[in-house]
Amino acid sequence: MMETEALRAEIAELTSAVRAFLEWHAISGTTGLPPAEELKALHFETQELTQAAPPRQESAAIPEVAHPLSASPYEVEEPPQVAPPAVRLPPPAEVEPEARSSASPPSLHGVEPSGSGAATDDSLEGRHSRLVLVDQEVRGCQRCGLHAGRTHTVLHRGSPNAEIVFIGEGPGQEEDLSGEPFVGAAGQLLDKMIVAMGYGRDDVYICNIVKCRPPKNRKPEPQEMEACSPYLARQLDIVKPRVIVALGATAVQGLLGTAEGITRLRGTWKLYKGTIPLMPTFHPAYLLRQPSAKREVWSDLKGVLQFLGRAVPARS
Repeated sequence: MMETEALRAEIAELTSAVRAFLEWHAISGTTGLPPAEELKALHFETQELTQAAPPRQESAAIPEVAHPLSASPYEVEEPPQVAPPAVRLPPPAEVEPEARSSASPPSLHGVEPSGSGAATDDSLEGRHSRLVLVDQEVRGCQRCGLHAGRTHTVLHRGSPNAEIVFIGEGPGQEEDLSGEPFVGAAGQLLDKMIVAMGYGRDDVYICNIVKCRPPKNRKPEPQEMEACSPYLARQLDIVKPRVIVALGATAVQGLLGTAEGITRLRGTWKLYKGTIPLMPTFHPAYLLRQPSAKREVWSDLKGVLQFLGRAVPARS
């Protein structure tokens, strides 16, 4: 038993001596063995420091914080994307009738209206005189091949001071003979439509896209409508209507330059050259073939009256 305790004491002393030796190496930076007295003194100093020092506590680990600029762009969580609010486009500007009534529509295809740039007489007599000049020019017109087969040119009928202009396709046989638009069966139906709106026959202004009759009443060709377009532009410049009613697909195409069909376009407001409100509707000749379409045309004409601020007359 005593031998075991002596052995343990000897091992502890040896262990302490080795520790002292290693610490001496670390402190002095030398190699080899120190003198026995120095090693023994160092041994006892190490024991005293070890016994006097409080037990060592592990310090809390400091969390590693990555620098914001050191993060990989592929590891950075992107902020949630907020979709921009839907933009609601404003509706087209409403046309003020009074403001439009005094505006002169621009000429078609670069042809200036008569009297452009000079003071004009907008009285009833002045407008009538200016339309007479246009009529004289049309009578001598040879701008397209239609002039070769005409009996009379057909410019207009009605009031030069009208707030509504009805525009059709072109003269038919009866119009070619009389020199006046819409005098046949389709014209008689148009007159009934005008009366139903609360106007007299001569309270409105009526004209066509082309001023000469196409052979066999065929549809006018694009170059023929192009040739007549300056005359139509001057008519509208003189009358200054508040509304145009375009009768049939050809009239709509000639005024708006669109290829869309009248069935799709009718009943929807358009603008002629950005200045004059235009209502497309069916031609009276179509109504003679399809009487059921009269209901749709009447709906279109009521829209015109509403735009003009006029009451819809009671139907008898």
